[in-house]
Formats: sequence, structure tokens, C-alpha cells
Amino acid sequence: MEFVDLSRELFHRTQAHPSHPPVVMTVWNDHSEPKKAGNTTFSSKALSIAFSDHAGTHVDAPVHFDPRPEAQSIEQMPLEKFYTSAFCIDLSHVPLKTAATLEETQEAVRKSGQTIQKGDTVLIYFGTTKLLGTPAYQHDFAGLSIEAIRWLAAQGIGMFGVEAISPSPEGELNFQAHKACAELGITHMECLTNLDALLGRGRFTFIGFPLKIRGGTASPIRAVAMFA
Repeated sequence: MEFVDLSRELFHRTQAHPSHPPVVMTVWNDHSEPKKAGNTTFSSKALSIAFSDHAGTHVDAPVHFDPRPEAQSIEQMPLEKFYTSAFCIDLSHVPLKTAATLEETQEAVRKSGQTIQKGDTVLIYFGTTKLLGTPAYQHDFAGLSIEAIRWLAAQGIGMFGVEAISPSPEGELNFQAHKACAELGITHMECLTNLDALLGRGRFTFIGFPLKIRGGTASPIRAVAMFA
């Protein structure tokens, strides 16, 4: 059995979407502060972490982009959505700041050799990780067109995932993509990594369980691909 880690590290000031608060990580206590109980001396270390529910590699809950009262928050989403059959498609040829067309997305699925099955997770490699550590990571990423998102949903996917901080290029198209997910009853993951390691390898099991955040609009996940 092989696991491919698809999650980015969380650290102080992890790059995130500009509209979300930053990750703030500090040492709460450490081994320089010994504690004593009776004749026993002990030390421990712990961190204090404050972050958005959209920090790092994360999955959006419907309540993030769906204003209807019945929209699910993250702790209400069925766990089976985060343990699924999956495969990865290659759209790394799509230029930065550009949306992959319906035809490009269909061709990428065809080249993967897979047929979308009901409940699948489809991961999409755009090569965005190369922008990490630069301002371009937050602004210049490629993504999916609305037509491509609608087609993926029509094939029966449960969710899709990208390396970027948004599923579609920055601006109006990104807002439209989130609205489309609400209308179509699907969701998406953002800030994935190592997707290139999945290309050409067929199907795998995707695992990416969220934290049980009451009322959460999203949650960081430890996303992995498991090959049997």
C-alpha cells in the first residue's frame, strides 16, 4: 500500500487567499519551562495556532458559497464524501490566469483513461504549486471554466480539487464558480499539492477528512491518495 501526501504544510503565515485571515502560529510553552509535581520534574511543548477554516489544504462546505438556510456546514457533511474513488487529470498546459475550457477538460479526462463514476473525486493538476512563495500564487493561477464545472457535476462527481486558492481564475469567474457549486450540489478542495505524482497512475482512493468544526464554512484536511 502506498500513500501520496497531497497536503501543504501549515506554518506561521502560510500563503492563503487574501480575503481570509492568516495562519498565526506561536510557541505557547516549551521545554525551557520545567514543571514539578512532588519529586517529578517534567517539561512539555505546545503551540498556539489561530487560522481561518480555509487555511492550507482545505475543503469548502456548502454553507461557504450557498446562502440558503439548509446549506450544510462542514460538520454536517457525510464522511463518505471524503473517502472516495478518485483520479487526476492534467491541465498543466492551460496558461496562468486562464480558465480551462469544457473541451480541454473533457480531453484531459479522456487522456487519463478513466470514466467518471458517480461520487468520484476528480483532482486537477494545473502546475500551480510552482508559484508557491511568490505573490503570483495568490493571483495568477489558472482554473476551470463554468462550463467545465457544470460538465463534471453532470457526470456525477462528488467534488473536485485544485492546487490553487480558488477553483477558477481570480475575479468574477471565481465567484461564478463558487455559485455554480452551490447550484450543482458539489464542492471543491483548494491548496492541494503533489498532484503531478498522480498523473498516469489511474484510480486511487482519496482520503481527506475535515475537522468537526461546528458551523464551519470549510476545514483544513490531511489529503492523501492511497494506492492499494
